[in-house]
Amino acid sequence: MKKKMLSANLEDYLETILALEKLKKVARGKDIAEKMGVLPGSVTGALKSLNKKGLINWEKYGYITLTEQGLAIAEETTRRHNVFYAFLANVLQVDEETANTTACRMEHAMDAVSMEKFVSFMDYINCCKTPEISCVQSFIKYCKN
Repeated sequence: MKKKMLSANLEDYLETILALEKLKKVARGKDIAEKMGVLPGSVTGALKSLNKKGLINWEKYGYITLTEQGLAIAEETTRRHNVFYAFLANVLQVDEETANTTACRMEHAMDAVSMEKFVSFMDYINCCKTPEISCVQSFIKYCKN
């Protein structure tokens, strides 16, 4: 998939639309505004941009759904967020709110090759175990000392 150049903000809109589609089958502007904590006017501007790029299906005051390409970008952004959140919360033991906020910033910054290496590292540390303790548990214990 060739990713269109999108701002972190527009990627966040796609992520939000995906979450709302999973919950309600479609998204509405007011639901997006509420979930993202932004004004409805900001949503309209973002929707116009995403629609112009062919990433959403939308008519003013209508329901919003992701196109195939918008869905692919939203799913990848969500995957990145979840990977970073898991690392911050489960490995580094960062509190939930900070882990979520930081993961949201990180998901937009890492290139694809580095991301796949990071995912491989996470897979490795999650399965790396001695009979007594996992790498993650060992690290958590190390940090407490």
